[in-house]
Amino acid sequence: MTKPYLTEEHEIFRKSLRKYLEKEVIPYVEDWEEARQVPKTYWKQLGEQGFLCPWLDEEYSGMNADFGYSVVLTEELEKICTGIGGPGLHNDIVMPYIDSFGSDEQKKRWLPRSVTGEIISSIAMTEPGTGSDLAAIKTTAVKDGDHYVINGEKTFITNGYSTNFIVVVCKTDPKANPPHKGISLIVVDTIDGEVPGFKKGKKLRKVGQHTADTAELIFEDVRVPVKNLLGEEGKGFYYLMDKLQQERLMVAIQSITSAERMLEMTIDYVKQRKAFGKSISQFQNTQFKIAEMATEVQLGRTFVDSLIVKHMAGENVVTEVSMAKWWITDMAKKMAGDCMQLHGGYGYMEEYEIARRYRDIPVATIYAGTNEIMKQIIAKNMGL
Repeated sequence: MTKPYLTEEHEIFRKSLRKYLEKEVIPYVEDWEEARQVPKTYWKQLGEQGFLCPWLDEEYSGMNADFGYSVVLTEELEKICTGIGGPGLHNDIVMPYIDSFGSDEQKKRWLPRSVTGEIISSIAMTEPGTGSDLAAIKTTAVKDGDHYVINGEKTFITNGYSTNFIVVVCKTDPKANPPHKGISLIVVDTIDGEVPGFKKGKKLRKVGQHTADTAELIFEDVRVPVKNLLGEEGKGFYYLMDKLQQERLMVAIQSITSAERMLEMTIDYVKQRKAFGKSISQFQNTQFKIAEMATEVQLGRTFVDSLIVKHMAGENVVTEVSMAKWWITDMAKKMAGDCMQLHGGYGYMEEYEIARRYRDIPVATIYAGTNEIMKQIIAKNMGL
């Protein structure tokens, strides 16, 4: 299907990326699933090939590429395995904070290294017991001379076990009223060596997305230079809100791509699988299920593509993106179960890709703001 935001240059980028993935990633995905993380060579190779942060200015070693390149990268990684999508978080969720809110010195120090794969970034928001209630975080950063002293714990951090660059959401003013006005963003950078007091907890064992390393991060009297503050003190909450439209749009893109892949593999399977003397694609129940899923996928893709165009034009589509995030992730989650059912007993076997998809998709309804939060945003923006 022709997409209005893609040009011939985007397709050349896609072909180059796909060629790399077929040679250097697909043969090793199962091993990475077992190891529960991707190797650092994966990041280095993506950097060498020009697939990391291509949207950055040439001044910072980027290509001044538009958001369409981010869409292509997300789609191609998702077609293979949700768990290898850590570079998408790096490209389009974490590093944009540096580009938008960092000082000139910070940009020069960090952005070029984010392009080469030297930096493996993460953002540390969630804490044990806080979940979606960002204003309730307890991690503190107390100013002491020309340093901040950070104390607290973070959990469910994507790229957390391999990360060497963390944007930490913390309270620089625990007494602020309302509480969200005391939140700031501070970078903890271990690229060139360990930082005393900072340590990684255990690698978390998730139901799905095994290839995506997820960890706890612990800060005990971690001294960080004041120059690592992003933007202004007390503005962290507003910076986070500013970037959530793109983050949630990325989740919608990832989820619709997963739904398309599940539909594709299920159609192939039901055509080949025989029962009672004919392929199961000839049964009315199968045809109805496939028709229903194909319709939902087409509706979802059309909606997402329209939002990509508006987002690239700089429009505020927070309400629509919230709609897309909850509806498409819910749809893909239900679809995983329907596709597994059509695979029969084989669908429950690890050898079949649908089993991994069934494990990987459910958490999309939780991260980047739960779907319940999405509905609250929609209702609020409707004046309810």
